[in-house]
Amino acid sequence: MWDFILNPMVTLLVLLYQVFGNNIVMSIIVITVILRMLTYPVMANQQESAAKMQEMQPRLKKLQEKYKDDREKLAQAQMELYKEYGVNPVGGCLPMLIQFPIFIALYSAINFAVASTPFQLVDLSDRLLIPGLDGLIPLNNLFLGMDLTAQPQPPDNPWYALALPLLVMVTTWLQFKMTTAGRPTPAVQNDDGTPNQAAAMQKSMGTVMPVMFGFISLTLSVGLSIYFLTSNIVGIIQYSPIGKRVLDGVFKSNKSDDATTESDSKPSKKSKGKKAKA
Repeated sequence: MWDFILNPMVTLLVLLYQVFGNNIVMSIIVITVILRMLTYPVMANQQESAAKMQEMQPRLKKLQEKYKDDREKLAQAQMELYKEYGVNPVGGCLPMLIQFPIFIALYSAINFAVASTPFQLVDLSDRLLIPGLDGLIPLNNLFLGMDLTAQPQPPDNPWYALALPLLVMVTTWLQFKMTTAGRPTPAVQNDDGTPNQAAAMQKSMGTVMPVMFGFISLTLSVGLSIYFLTSNIVGIIQYSPIGKRVLDGVFKSNKSDDATTESDSKPSKKSKGKKAKA
């Protein structure tokens, strides 16, 4: 089912391995950066939609109280509010649906690339779409004395490999803080004194996510820890004020540049026509 995404991803990973002198870590870093950059517009739209949804929550709650006995009027009022804020109710879900298969395929591609058993090596060679790349198999799975196919803990790896899950935890927490930095902080309690579920969820996500990814990194291979770490670092850079300004300028200026070019070209044609008449 995933082969139409997975096989090109595995092929690109092995091709980069060849380009970077049989360095699988550089291949993992580069392919992760490429995919994070390509999916940035989708992720940025998701963050913008989430921020607007959080901003409109107080007004949405008032509408729910006002029309609690009339679902039809509530639905109409909510749609008008969504239009006012320029928010698509399912806008936050669609980007995730687009990103999910891409990053699952990358995750699986790294698993195949750091294959260790004979069966996995045969499976890896069968997935390569470019002839000749199978000659690189088996790939070099050692990096700084660490076995990329093993868990980052003794005796399979040296003790310093345990730093990777810790770095994954720290960078996951930092990335979460960067993505929520521009959003208004929800109140701990609602106006009626009841706990604010949005505030509780945001607080728990900031705690649970780093611990969860740290545990996953501890139980899976070192190669996947490097992927998580690279992805988090790229995310931190993307959502930093400077990084966001630069990337928004790159991805959002294309349309404005095209419009400016068209508007500039029209007067030039008129001026050429006047010169011709003269």
